[in-house]
Amino acid sequence: MKKILAISTLAIAALMLTPMGIGPVTSLFNFNYTPSLQYVQLGPLTTLPQGIPLCKSASLGNIVCYTPSFIKKAYSYPSTATLDGAGQTIVIVDAFGSPTIASDLALFDARFGVPAPTSFTIFCGDSPTPLDISTCPTVNISGNPLHGEEGWGIETSLDVEYAHAMAPGANIVLDVASTSSGNALNNAETAAIAAYPGAVFSQSFGIPEIFLTHNGNPGQVSQAQKNYVTGVAQGDTFLASAGDTGADFGFGVAMANFPGSDLHNTAVTGTQGLPYNATGTLQPCGTSQLCTSGLSVFTGPCMLGRLTPPNCTPVGYGGEQVWNEPSFGAATGGAPSLLFGVPSYQSGLSLTARGPDVAYNAAINGGVLVIYGGLGVPLTFIVGGTSAGSPQWAGIIALANQARANLNKGTIGDLNPVLYGIYHSARYAADFHDITVGNDQLVGSPVGFSAGAGYDVASGIGSPVVNQLIVDLAAA
Repeated sequence: MKKILAISTLAIAALMLTPMGIGPVTSLFNFNYTPSLQYVQLGPLTTLPQGIPLCKSASLGNIVCYTPSFIKKAYSYPSTATLDGAGQTIVIVDAFGSPTIASDLALFDARFGVPAPTSFTIFCGDSPTPLDISTCPTVNISGNPLHGEEGWGIETSLDVEYAHAMAPGANIVLDVASTSSGNALNNAETAAIAAYPGAVFSQSFGIPEIFLTHNGNPGQVSQAQKNYVTGVAQGDTFLASAGDTGADFGFGVAMANFPGSDLHNTAVTGTQGLPYNATGTLQPCGTSQLCTSGLSVFTGPCMLGRLTPPNCTPVGYGGEQVWNEPSFGAATGGAPSLLFGVPSYQSGLSLTARGPDVAYNAAINGGVLVIYGGLGVPLTFIVGGTSAGSPQWAGIIALANQARANLNKGTIGDLNPVLYGIYHSARYAADFHDITVGNDQLVGSPVGFSAGAGYDVASGIGSPVVNQLIVDLAAA
């Protein structure tokens, strides 16, 4: 199995901590963002699942996996005949990009029955000529390990494919930064904000705040914040991943992931199915019986894990808990911020500092199927991590912005005040699944937070009931 666990960031941190605890970090003048994803190679493009949601991995055996249609059924997305994101733009911000992303997206669409995007643009955000695709950087998997280029390539496929799958009619823009350094990604976003007003931005990356509180580079943080203020003023929405290494990222001190912790970003934490069935063997579901496997509910008679009858077809939402997979050494981020106080929209939630906002499926054993060709041939991967949630939430907001356009309204823009308005309204129970089970304590860590009724820092206000949530986002 191949995993990306913010390895480069944590390795640097290990060199900068004193034996007595966390000491000043004085040698960090520039920081590098890392993608928040975990992945398992399933096999060649022709590899077929055993019977969704059961896949067979050479390294792990049977593992739960989901297609776009499976996820959309679980979270109650509206029919694409009603809303598909038409007229909206989703900007995916990534470092390095992928030399095969256009063909990967076409293969993904063909395999999973997703319509081709209205437009797909590769935008070289921090190049001298942003619209000149020939100047875009490409992934070099044997490149500098500090920047984790291979992981960024798979991240790019995940982000583009699943933002598009959730809002197939939206314009997709891949905003490519030349490296994963903070200033490169900031510059890429500056250019895209200027080029695409009113867009929805997905950022499936971050850096633990500890790097920004001990003599890090405040200029890069300020630059990022300026971007977000500029963006929301013109109707942009920003989403970011909460991280994949628990409430403390392995440091023993609770902290958030930046830029998810910025006041104008909506931070997406992770969930996994409840009950969390490994689906390692064929499991029967009896006649007229409702059976649950992870995110989905099935109606019997059927046999979970079969491709042919009596195979099971999902009919709705099963349940979720906080994402925490000790066998993979991974758990969702979710903790009070070290950088930012309680914003006005989070007042009254008994928080001591800025906390994360919403949740979405992030399980590895229960990940989504992604096509990536950057290793020489198209391969199928099962991908988890909070990286999966940010682009799919971006798709949701694109659908909501289309619904607003149908009502002659502008884009949502700054999302968090709207979300917490819904949370405090009678519509909360209709629009969100309240996650009340599980915790984000990384295996081996002393720090973690438990889910509970209503808002909590492990799962925010919960995961979406998309068709209901869009009604209220459109009306806001």
